[in-house]
Amino acid sequence: MSITVVNGLPAHVLVVHFVVVLVPLSALAVVVGAIWPSAARRMGVVLPLLALVTLASVPVATNAGEWLEEHVDSDALVRRHAELGDGLLPWAAGLFVLATAVWWTTRRSASAEAAPGERTRAATSRSALIVRAAAVVLSVVVAAGAVVDVYRIGDSGAKAAWHDGFSKTTDGGGHGDDD
Repeated sequence: MSITVVNGLPAHVLVVHFVVVLVPLSALAVVVGAIWPSAARRMGVVLPLLALVTLASVPVATNAGEWLEEHVDSDALVRRHAELGDGLLPWAAGLFVLATAVWWTTRRSASAEAAPGERTRAATSRSALIVRAAAVVLSVVVAAGAVVDVYRIGDSGAKAAWHDGFSKTTDGGGHGDDD
């Protein structure tokens, strides 16, 4: 069963705000955690949990949007918004995977520094540097892709909702003006 209506409003227009806030927040947290391991250590398990909540919010918003799409007049703008919305889940999944990887590797590296193993320090730091560089590059790419996708989806949704819903000029009705 999906959420369709909340307090008389289509759930999509409410739930989508979670996605609009959580995707950029998760993206920023993943990039910061990848670049600064000390920040990832401070965020701790909150980093992957934030990304998990973000990931879960995407299909909720998508399902509510599909319900809404069936209950409004179909036009090209609505269809375009729905098509774009279907593409966000892989980006959110990528954020979750990277958040988990950054958290896990930061946690492991902190415990490895506390108790060094048999490998030489140079080999350990070289491999750690390669893994960290890859994590930074992947995090920046996925974060940018996710944020740009959210922007494109939101822009298309706003155009679909408001393209004929307001006047660019005042109606002269004196709303709030003393005549």
